[in-house]
Amino acid sequence: MDFKLIAAAVGILFVFIYAFGSGIWVSSSPGWYASLNRPAWQPPSAVIGLIWPYNFTVLGIASYQVSRSLSKFENITWLVFFGLSIAAALTWAYQFYVPHNFLYASIALTSAAVLTLPVLFLTFRATLTMGLLLVPYQIWVAVAASLAWGYLARN
Repeated sequence: MDFKLIAAAVGILFVFIYAFGSGIWVSSSPGWYASLNRPAWQPPSAVIGLIWPYNFTVLGIASYQVSRSLSKFENITWLVFFGLSIAAALTWAYQFYVPHNFLYASIALTSAAVLTLPVLFLTFRATLTMGLLLVPYQIWVAVAASLAWGYLARN
């Protein structure tokens, strides 16, 4: 089987794992979340409701585009950093919503933001358009990391 097709499939599978995994933990205790003291810079719920479908869609498309444009080594590198960033983001979702450990959650989301930088860089190498479309995801993960630290400081 063609390596580039496998790389695309793995990247898209990662997006599905990310979307479904985070959804499970984020919805685990909605009443608890509503009781938290929120950072002043937290965007409205409507923005959050729009940004995640956009992010997941762009990440899926980027997985395909990157697999078609980069070398085997670059593809593997992209998938490793993408997978690690997802693992860190899922760790945040679990730590924040299940045991309510704000410190571990903040560290995990900051790690996700840092691990996403090579993903963004390699996406730009693959295609300028997809790199630009992925910038909002990078911004969102960085903002979300700052929010995690804000929740830690306020709760």
